[in-house]
Amino acid sequence: MIHIPDHIRVLKPYKSGNQVGKQISREAFKQLVNLASNENPLGASPLAIEAIKNSVEEISVYPNPSAPDLVNAIAKHFNKPPECIITGSGSDSIIADVFKAFTVEGQDIVMADATFIGAFVNANKLNRNIVKVPLKKDYSYDLKAMLKAIGRSTRIVYLANPNNPTGVMATKSEFEEFMKEVPSDVLVVLDEAYYAYSGEYDDCPNGLDYECNNLIVLRTMSKSYGLAGIRVGFAFGPKELIDYMYRVKLPFEPNILAQKAAVAALDDSEFIVKTIDTNKRNLTKLKVFFSKVGIKHTDGKANFTMIELKDGDTANKFAAESLEQGFVVRPLGMFGLPNCIRINSGTDEQTDRAIKVFENVIAKLK
Repeated sequence: MIHIPDHIRVLKPYKSGNQVGKQISREAFKQLVNLASNENPLGASPLAIEAIKNSVEEISVYPNPSAPDLVNAIAKHFNKPPECIITGSGSDSIIADVFKAFTVEGQDIVMADATFIGAFVNANKLNRNIVKVPLKKDYSYDLKAMLKAIGRSTRIVYLANPNNPTGVMATKSEFEEFMKEVPSDVLVVLDEAYYAYSGEYDDCPNGLDYECNNLIVLRTMSKSYGLAGIRVGFAFGPKELIDYMYRVKLPFEPNILAQKAAVAALDDSEFIVKTIDTNKRNLTKLKVFFSKVGIKHTDGKANFTMIELKDGDTANKFAAESLEQGFVVRPLGMFGLPNCIRINSGTDEQTDRAIKVFENVIAKLK
């Protein structure tokens, strides 16, 4: 019999926000409005789509392992040295590289007890010890408690900002005070997957503004650029740390079409402006609606908000009733928040329809 390591035996397969799609055909799923995965409701950057079309004949050739064209495009766009940048197949892949490069089995990674599930997945599959720190009652980070959780075996503190699934953001002053107290031999991983949205707020820290020897900043093309399906993530950090990450990353990621699309998308400023404006309008609509009907919700600073219902059963019924009426939302039991639902903004038309549906669902649940 093949031996299965204990830490693998207890793992459960990851379930995405659109997991309902496994129960119906892909075509049927397309008829639903997916407000569960924080995707861009406008689709992908048109320039990225064109770049993919123009690059299809290149798929017979392995991509350059260091993705120089993409790295240089990122360096130019963000005004950072290319030697301080690494790319991968989405933020999940980059997180795995960080954990592999800077920790060994049994060492501690500190993170909130409800945060991006990809961080938990990667830590668990690598048999790292997760030290969970509860969120505050308002679902914000308890940064002081996270500092206290750092011990002798701690190698990494993972911080998604704004946090997923809550949408709550640690402010610039909070983050700066936190970084002052983190020991210099503990690496802080600042996951800024939603910075295109949160960066519109004056009190949002921009990880790229900080030159710290113990800070790695993550970004992704999945959200605002609309490239979730082709998986492109990247990280910024001190050259020495990036060099070690290159030693553990898979050699041919992102794939050639993903690299071409990402380079093109970085130049699509018109699409990004439209994306941000669409989100501002429609996320505000959702938050105003939930306030009006008396449903507690977070003041999400990304492209989603999180609502709190009275218990897990009510949350599951809310999700099921919404699905019956054509809208997919994200129950958060898997995140340790069984009475909560995450809902991302849609287009103007989608959000207006969603609000009518949610109004009907809430009336049914009373």
